[in-house]
Amino acid sequence: MLDIQTLLIWTIPVLFSITVHETAHGWIASKLGDHSARMMGRLTLNPIKHIDPIGTILVPAFLYLTSGFIFGWAKPVPVNFNALRSPKKDMLWVAIAGPMSNFIMAIIWLVIILLVVNNIDSQFLIDMGQVGVQINLILAVLNLLPLPPLDGGRIVSSLLPRKLSYQYDQLEPYGLYILLGLLFLGVFQWVVFPIVKIIQQFMFSVTGLI
Repeated sequence: MLDIQTLLIWTIPVLFSITVHETAHGWIASKLGDHSARMMGRLTLNPIKHIDPIGTILVPAFLYLTSGFIFGWAKPVPVNFNALRSPKKDMLWVAIAGPMSNFIMAIIWLVIILLVVNNIDSQFLIDMGQVGVQINLILAVLNLLPLPPLDGGRIVSSLLPRKLSYQYDQLEPYGLYILLGLLFLGVFQWVVFPIVKIIQQFMFSVTGLI
């Protein structure tokens, strides 16, 4: 049975991670000429604006309760790449903003753990900080996979020559199905988790928490 404390330990970091991730996309896009997210009220840190009822609540809850594994998604921030000042080049910065925000959030959670360890005796906050670090690293690494419509796919598309970029983008309608297939085949166990573990161990060792 999932108790309130465990629910909070997972829910708060997850909501912060997806909120900051999506807001980062919209904020960078706005700086580069596309104000779609701002006009639709999505340039906000209010998590309610970014929650997808199925992807953010139902799917993660079902997976956690049935397997202990969490996977989900937020409501994507609208970005009109044609409205960017330099669409192909600026696409890279808009795409990379999401994963970079998660790396930054992971560092912030790590700092919180350090502050708690050195100043407060709170296992609850330490556990939440550890989840915050892990969730943000997972989101960052997963979204950097070179598969449209993930951020990594956008980055690859922005770097390819125009003709190859167009052909590569044709994968996007099938991207979610390909991702689900890769997850079934073990991309989390063999690719995402090992990379996350290496980064996480490095972060904790540098700060003396290991």
